[in-house]
Amino acid sequence: MIMAIGSTIHTFAIQLADTDRGVYEDLSLRVAQHPSETGAYMVTRILAHLLEHTEGIAFGGNVSATEEPAVIARDLTGDVTAWIEVGAPDADRLHYASKLADRVAVYTHRDPAKVVAAWAGKRIHDVEKIEVFSFDPGFIDAAVEQLDRRSTVTLTVTEGQLYLDINGTNLSSALHRQPAQD
Repeated sequence: MIMAIGSTIHTFAIQLADTDRGVYEDLSLRVAQHPSETGAYMVTRILAHLLEHTEGIAFGGNVSATEEPAVIARDLTGDVTAWIEVGAPDADRLHYASKLADRVAVYTHRDPAKVVAAWAGKRIHDVEKIEVFSFDPGFIDAAVEQLDRRSTVTLTVTEGQLYLDINGTNLSSALHRQPAQD
């Protein structure tokens, strides 16, 4: 009998102070890390959740789910208001998302120029409205190194600069923004 490897549960006590958006929250997040999910993907997914924090925000389906993004926000009627992808989604997925949601964004731990280049010449609904966010080189990897199964996190966002404290280690990065088309 072959046993499937289960997800690893991480618990985060988070203080979020996003001065750019006027969002100040104390949050407790339980994050399931799928066995195929890298630490870099999980940290990027958590940062996307925090940087997009709004009423109705939640983590989407698991890493292999195709019907939901990594992070999703819904209004009180259940309609999708924000579709937030992580990594390097394909053009068809962004096309679908852009037709469904008011806001579509991609947070990537990869080279954003290569992510955007893969969409060149492909049909994506309202591609000009899609934003791609990335971080300084090495920032995500440094954050991954600080993770424990239970972590205390403080994230402060000021003028596009992220100040991240994970379990007493301070990291910082600019939040880079670019359009989804060149």
